[in-house]
Amino acid sequence: MKLLYNGKINTITSGIIEDGYIIIEDEKIKDLGETKDFDINNFQGEKVDLEGNLVFPGFIDAHCHLGLSESAIQFEGRDHNETTDPTTPHMKAIDGINPDDITFKEALQSGVTTVASGPGSANVIGGTFSVIKTYGSRIDKMIVKDPVAMKCAFGENPKRVYSSKNKVPSTRMGIAAIMRETLCVAKQYLDKKEAAGDDYSKMPVYDAKSEALIPVLKREIPIKAHAHRADDIFTAIRIAKEFNLKMTLDHATEGHLIAQELAQENIPCIVGPSFGHRGKFELKEKSFLTPKVLSEAGIDIAITTDSPVIPLDQLSLMAGLAYKEGMNKEKAMEAITINPAKILEIDDMYGSIEKGKIADLVVINKHPFEIDSKVQKVFVLGKVAYQR
Repeated sequence: MKLLYNGKINTITSGIIEDGYIIIEDEKIKDLGETKDFDINNFQGEKVDLEGNLVFPGFIDAHCHLGLSESAIQFEGRDHNETTDPTTPHMKAIDGINPDDITFKEALQSGVTTVASGPGSANVIGGTFSVIKTYGSRIDKMIVKDPVAMKCAFGENPKRVYSSKNKVPSTRMGIAAIMRETLCVAKQYLDKKEAAGDDYSKMPVYDAKSEALIPVLKREIPIKAHAHRADDIFTAIRIAKEFNLKMTLDHATEGHLIAQELAQENIPCIVGPSFGHRGKFELKEKSFLTPKVLSEAGIDIAITTDSPVIPLDQLSLMAGLAYKEGMNKEKAMEAITINPAKILEIDDMYGSIEKGKIADLVVINKHPFEIDSKVQKVFVLGKVAYQR
């Protein structure tokens, strides 16, 4: 067992313990509370003095391309978009992730311990995202949840990629048509498999794309819908309703323009990246006001870097800039902890400091939104993964 004591613990879901302790056993939080109520001297196990530093749950980014778009190289490490076919649902993120890329180390040292990483937005259907740790050397041992979602994309990106190849889709109509066609084919494939039962002779010919979409059609995983513009957001919602799909809205750049509509739909939004240049037309409304407006409309939003668009080690800064723009401070912290955990459906073990949850912890000298804050230690599965 391990005892962390003399720390200001921000549990996220149950307030702040001003001078608290955490007991870790077998990778999980066994107990926590106020130091004054605990006899530190009689504890049998390793003791770690937090020296008055702040403690937060490990930060989580619910949408990035970590390890799929590597740092400092071009084609050799660019594996996040299979741009030869607009529908590639059978692609799996874990087959392209390189955990040796320096961005893993940078993310970990900034307190980001868990991310959802997966294909980019070149394709109408791009493949499956996985939830992974930022600490480790073999991706198979870093997986938290696989698959977690099926990437889909609406708007400019698929148009740009395939119009340049003189292929469908070159319009928003084309994107929606391909999406519907692919889902219909997969639905027929699933119906035939279920009708065949145990009779192998009646099974349909194996179709890797349709097979990969079965968890989507069965609502076991959501579609992860890349959509910036309001009209693309509504198209994604329309198609999800037609096929009774679970979904998340990723980016939702114009979400603040349609906040009340989105609140009525009750669809999780992963907002960002809100920093940097407006590099294309559908980003013309990009603003750090978006997370504030959506949050105030009653939507539990997550904030994303969309790494490598914004380096993943700046996730807490992105939440801090949303706070600077008027978002409630606690809600902004929830947007990089418990909310992404809920969206990824891993909140039973991640996203807050609670008994029974995984001991992924960030020890930091000041609040993460302060520009001069410095991470002192990062615990992953209860072990020190980084120490300043």
